[in-house]
Amino acid sequence: MMEMFEYEFMQRAFLVGMLIAVLASVSGTFVVLKRYSMISETLAHSALVGVAVGLVAGFNPLWMAVVVAILSAWLIEYLRSSFALYSDAVLAILLSGSLAIAVIIVSLGGAFNNSLFSYLFGSILAVSDEDVITILVFGGIALSLLLVFSKEFYFIAYDEEVAKTSGVKVKLLNFLLVSVVAIIIALSIRVVGTLLIGALMVIPTVAALQFRVGFLHTSLLSLLFAIISMACGMTLSFYFSLPSGATIVLCVLIIFVFSLIANKK
Repeated sequence: MMEMFEYEFMQRAFLVGMLIAVLASVSGTFVVLKRYSMISETLAHSALVGVAVGLVAGFNPLWMAVVVAILSAWLIEYLRSSFALYSDAVLAILLSGSLAIAVIIVSLGGAFNNSLFSYLFGSILAVSDEDVITILVFGGIALSLLLVFSKEFYFIAYDEEVAKTSGVKVKLLNFLLVSVVAIIIALSIRVVGTLLIGALMVIPTVAALQFRVGFLHTSLLSLLFAIISMACGMTLSFYFSLPSGATIVLCVLIIFVFSLIANKK
């Protein structure tokens, strides 16, 4: 098994993959508790617009994905809070619109190539040294914010109205949370893929919730499930020449099934 670490691209992929697993599971806990699970899919499709712009215009697609994902997150939260729109309706509108815009951009720019598909489904080979540095820097900032404001995020997820009356700056913290989630999703699409990152963010937390062990232990279980899924998925992807993103998601789905069986017993 250790022979795969003789290759530099696998070293980069595992380093980035473990960080993404931590980021996705920690942020996913708050997202799921807020019943905001579909925001991961919506922001992933929004990030795809940034990727399309980057590929067509010649910019770094990862940087463009981060910028567009953050702007989309702000737009989602603004529409939800200012116009009293249902969250799922806002997410559905942005998801469909983002996907349509991305397809049009890549069609006009002739960017339907292997680079685009690596962002759609994830690719270990696509992770470059520049991507590693970008993900480490922005990922470290995102994780720090999640940990610093974890109590406030949990309070808001538990009961937003009570948090507001208690003096918590709910609106500002909601914008901060969706911004952090947007950054994490944009960073993750290199390894997991636009179409699959939502699963890595949501499923480990849902699996951990089946054990009903409280917030802290649920967060730790979710983190454990995400790391195991990432490690197993990348290993299987390397040895059996499977798509990395799909294999990682399949591993986390298997863990979810086992959690359901264990909970039933």
